[in-house]
Amino acid sequence: MTVIAPFGTWASPISAARLADAGSDLADLRADGGDLFWIETRPKERGRQVLMMARGGDPAMVRQLTPEGFNVRTRVHEYGGAPFLASDGKVWFANFGDQRLYLQRDGLAPVPLTPEGYRFADTAPGREGALLAVREDHTDPAQVRNGIVALSGAPGEAGTILFDEADFVAYPRLSRNGAGLAWMAWDHPNMPWDDTALFVAEFDGARLAGVRQIAGGPGESAMEPQWAPDRTLYFLSDRSGFWNLYAWRDGDVVPVLVKRAEFGGPLWTLGQANFALLEGGHILARWAGAQGHELGLIGADGAIERGFDLPFTSISSLARLNEKCVAMLVASAEETAAVATLEIETGAVTIVRRPSPAELDPGGVSSPRPVEFPTAAGLLAHAWYYPPASADFDAPAGEAPPLVLQAHGGPTAQAGAALRLAVQFWTSRGFAFADVNYGGSSGYGRAYRKRLEGRWGVVDVEDVIAAARYFAGEGLADPRRIAIRGGSAGGFTVLAALAQSDVFGAGASYFGVADLGALARDTHKFESRYLDGLVGPWPAAKATYDERSPINHLEGFASPLIIFQGSEDPIVPPNQAHMIRDALRVRGAAVAYMEFEGESHGFRRAETIIACAQAELAFYGRVFGFTPAGDLPPIAIENLENRA
Repeated sequence: MTVIAPFGTWASPISAARLADAGSDLADLRADGGDLFWIETRPKERGRQVLMMARGGDPAMVRQLTPEGFNVRTRVHEYGGAPFLASDGKVWFANFGDQRLYLQRDGLAPVPLTPEGYRFADTAPGREGALLAVREDHTDPAQVRNGIVALSGAPGEAGTILFDEADFVAYPRLSRNGAGLAWMAWDHPNMPWDDTALFVAEFDGARLAGVRQIAGGPGESAMEPQWAPDRTLYFLSDRSGFWNLYAWRDGDVVPVLVKRAEFGGPLWTLGQANFALLEGGHILARWAGAQGHELGLIGADGAIERGFDLPFTSISSLARLNEKCVAMLVASAEETAAVATLEIETGAVTIVRRPSPAELDPGGVSSPRPVEFPTAAGLLAHAWYYPPASADFDAPAGEAPPLVLQAHGGPTAQAGAALRLAVQFWTSRGFAFADVNYGGSSGYGRAYRKRLEGRWGVVDVEDVIAAARYFAGEGLADPRRIAIRGGSAGGFTVLAALAQSDVFGAGASYFGVADLGALARDTHKFESRYLDGLVGPWPAAKATYDERSPINHLEGFASPLIIFQGSEDPIVPPNQAHMIRDALRVRGAAVAYMEFEGESHGFRRAETIIACAQAELAFYGRVFGFTPAGDLPPIAIENLENRA
């Protein structure tokens, strides 16, 4: 029998500590010689990333390869990705502490290969045992240089530059016969989802010849090249308006499968693998559908020969294990992320590893539903809505739930429908939760991404406000108790929405941007020109930067704000959080602040995750006037008693 209690006060099986335990993220699944390799994050080990292996893809043969003292994580582009290569029984990985590339042989301690001052990622096999890699040269911090390099594997070498004629590079991939190289490149002010180029060249192991661009250019993002045995080069391009599958063969680019669906996503982290090349010209690919990712087998003629009815809403990192089996990272609306294998012929799925199983009563899991809602200029925007859900509690008749509305980061990113305990943490306590894919989000095609061009701080804010009003108007949220939260770019949207609207009764900014001009002057190379497209060229568009910056609209902050910040954030430096905190203090606005020593951009440590979850919950309880269940540490909110 369920207990009747007000929304927000329900006791939940998902404690803040359990939330931290569930933070074992999976990434960068790779296959080599019939074995699987992937990265797991360990919050209880201060966010350390370790390399895991499953011999033969066997769930009974899973083991950790990374010894104590090593953290498999690269800082290329600061967001990293693709930090290791497994090939021929050896592993090369980037170590976070010194960013050197290490060689690890089975049973032996890792050995450093590269000198300090350089960062490596997206490492791939080269010719005759050599390596290819994306290298970021930080020997002169004032002039960071990116390029593709070849490494012989000898200790002490930084690599021989093969290509450095672009601001950024990715995906160095050698053809099957070793005679050709393909790669992706782009220049400021573009990001890798804007205008990019796909190059090929002849390669003799030491230098490139006949370099030519085969795809990409103005209005096109081409990415993820993969060579087939017959020297056909497959890749993704959004020339159709969506990232679809194309092939370059005999000097021409031809479509393989074109549909109104995204086969890829924005390259925030390196190493995406959205399709796998199989025998007989077949391709296994995943694309975005209405309820999440779909998976299909594409024939040599480009037709979808078979769709797989799988219980997953998220599919990524496709890796060909053998001629009959493909591995992938998966998650569903009911279960957390896992390494899985798929038998192509039978469709049978095997879960190889699920490091953080949900273990929840199905009656207490909130399932998302996709929502299209009206927004400014007669357009539609997207969100995932999660109703409150508990196996033990229900609310009094007629009560509408408080709503936690989330603005994702990026802003060129996307909220998906896979189970996240970070969402269920709220819904199991009697909150509704809305994950908004505002204009500018990926997953809906190039035109939707471009809605934010020149209008960051306008379109995203219009859309989160429209979402809040929509859910309140539909009776899905209490209009007096709507909170907005977000991190990084989402944190900027939180601050801008609070400054421009009275729709939200509270806000939580995780390492959010308060001053756009300061960000343009003080961020890392990868994003140093990102704002050119989102706001305008700096400093020519300084007036627009000033107008959009929440720090210049303090008079609009009527609702309490809690700010979370890492002390070592190179992407959104702590001064952004300090300036908005201090300015709101001076004005007597209600504000709470928590800074975490040693944390960077995106919190990884268990103690930080626990502290943030408890503080944010206690904050909403204080602001909205209810007492959350459980023993929460007190939260100090300055000037809360001064609210009208």
